[in-house]
Amino acid sequence: MNLTKKRWMILAACCFINLCIGSLYAWSVFAAPMAAHLQALSGGEAPNLAVIFTIANGVGPVTMISGGALQGKLGPRRVILLGGLLFGLGMFFSGFATSVSVLLLTYGLGVGLGVGMVYGCTVSHCVKFFPDRRGLIGGIATASYGISSVVVPLLANALISRFSVTAAFRVLGLAMLAVIGLCALAVIPCPAGFVPEGWEPPHTAGGSTAAVKDHTWREMLASPAFYAMLLMLCCGAFSGLMITSQAAQIAQRMVGMTAAEAAAVVSVLALFNTFGRILAGFLSDRLGAVNTILGVFLVSIAGLLLLYCSGPGAVGSFYAGVCIVGLCFGSIMGIYPGFTAARFGSRYNGVNYGIMFIGFAAAGCLGPMIMSGIYGSTGAYQPAFLLAALLAAAGCGLNGVCRMFGWGKE
Repeated sequence: MNLTKKRWMILAACCFINLCIGSLYAWSVFAAPMAAHLQALSGGEAPNLAVIFTIANGVGPVTMISGGALQGKLGPRRVILLGGLLFGLGMFFSGFATSVSVLLLTYGLGVGLGVGMVYGCTVSHCVKFFPDRRGLIGGIATASYGISSVVVPLLANALISRFSVTAAFRVLGLAMLAVIGLCALAVIPCPAGFVPEGWEPPHTAGGSTAAVKDHTWREMLASPAFYAMLLMLCCGAFSGLMITSQAAQIAQRMVGMTAAEAAAVVSVLALFNTFGRILAGFLSDRLGAVNTILGVFLVSIAGLLLLYCSGPGAVGSFYAGVCIVGLCFGSIMGIYPGFTAARFGSRYNGVNYGIMFIGFAAAGCLGPMIMSGIYGSTGAYQPAFLLAALLAAAGCGLNGVCRMFGWGKE
């Protein structure tokens, strides 16, 4: 089978791998029963496990960058297997945790570092095989990661209800380790300069082939354009991460929904997040990443203003705002793997995208923290939505900076 056909099998394998590691976002299903389990063991108060998820998210860029560097030496298959071991064993041994500190080591560090290494490798590697569809493939690869937040909680809840939270950790850890290991066998290195059959790289106005220089991470950091892209990613991810972190609480406290209705909001948010990754990736291949991102920021502002205007009983405007924000958040995440490769080349995209992902990590720390701080001081979420809208407007300004570099078609 030639590489032009085999690349689709590689994409499918990477999507199954990402579906497994996306279970990081099922943490909310594990948190309450695990807190109760640790309380029963210690006999004291139920511990606050929010720090576990914060650490698991925060350490991801570390292994995204180091894993990207290892791809050239070990190959993508071995990097995925190494990250899969960290992830699967971290999940498995979380089922034996007897304290918060042990859970911090197994889930916070083990799972978090494993996810970063695997995710960075699968996404950047898929993009290398599809220079003709960078946006769409980046969207599909990241969407398979996002849809896990819809699928895995159902499995985890069933296991917790039938057995226990510790058993759920062990079963899911071993099962996902097996899936990652099997799927990794289908992943092979992408030859340098790979071009699929029947496709020619775009040409410049003068008729010559438009080749993208492969920038090392040092060369990328020396480019002023990198910082505009990094800040634009942070602005684009801020509102999505801010709302995703507390969607259920917002629905209950601001709109007056029941716990069951708020849980439905979380699922809808995850679905639109997933759909946005594929849609925006598809559009970016046709309209250009810069043009698509500008549209995403403008639509995001409209969604945030809908949330700003929502209040008790305003279910319609609240749902509309949540759907728009979820769609736009997914769009940013779907566009950026291909956008990074389009600007700085595919050869070093594993490391480069890992560094670019620091913008996402910063948004993941700042968004939830700022929203919690604003609600704690004002008793309302609306000021946080207004701040997020202002950051989206700033993203539009950064988009203009990218256009100054002549990126209108990128």
